[in-house]
Amino acid sequence: MSLIILDRDGVINADSPDHIRSAADWQPLTGSLEAIARLTHAGHRVVVATNQSGVGHGLISIETLNHIHETMVSEVATHGGVIEGVFFCPCHPDDGCEYRKPKPGLLLQIAERARVPLAGVPVVGDSQRDLDAALAVGARPVLVRTGNGAATQAALAAAVEVYDDLAHFTAHYLGER
Repeated sequence: MSLIILDRDGVINADSPDHIRSAADWQPLTGSLEAIARLTHAGHRVVVATNQSGVGHGLISIETLNHIHETMVSEVATHGGVIEGVFFCPCHPDDGCEYRKPKPGLLLQIAERARVPLAGVPVVGDSQRDLDAALAVGARPVLVRTGNGAATQAALAAAVEVYDDLAHFTAHYLGER
């Protein structure tokens, strides 16, 4: 059973420049919930690693963030999938927190809790900071073109795996046609 780490906004759900501020704002991207279910059914452990600076900016409370994550986990479950854990950094970008991607703290925390080395573990994201965090821990950086992914791809300095969305990554990862 292998581990797969997913960013949240722009990978699982639609992103917003104004932050996802409520469970009602959380809208899954087409095919993302089914993709997580396919990964689960294939025996993979799925966790989420997400920066959530809306808390640090004072835009949402931890309670609201927890409710958003409960909604996400519940929606995934209705499609037959499991998110084993949601790891987040609530800090403001200027705080210098070691857990805020692109720094590796969040991914290292996941490795410790999951008791899994990160070498080669797919980290699927839509931004350069997701890719940089993956590279910092020896994980496998994967870019999806949803969310900020298309803009990120246009500015890439190094070659990484790129897929249209989480569903396309999952099909490739599982060897589906």
